[in-house]
Amino acid sequence: MNYISPLELKQRIQAGEEIQIIDCREEHEIAICSINGTHIPMDEIIGRKDEIRQDIPVVIHCRSGQRSAAVIHTLITKFGFTNLLNLRGGIVGWAQEVDNSLEIY
Repeated sequence: MNYISPLELKQRIQAGEEIQIIDCREEHEIAICSINGTHIPMDEIIGRKDEIRQDIPVVIHCRSGQRSAAVIHTLITKFGFTNLLNLRGGIVGWAQEVDNSLEIY
């Protein structure tokens, strides 16, 4: 599995690179904090896989990286995705390394 650090993601966004960000947390988690991206809850990923681009890098994240790792594993093994990156540390890592104004639950 390929990973991307929060700092690298921030740098790539700032450089203008086209990246799709998928947040696979639940709605109540999104209400607490978000880094902006497409919200596809983990249990809806397979049914909504057509919303995930295959022509650009796609960063998938959750709270800490475990659920997103499971989502990525499924998308790679069942559907052949090759462009997926797991945000190291999830949104917690993002809050620690990039935006400490986020209130993490």
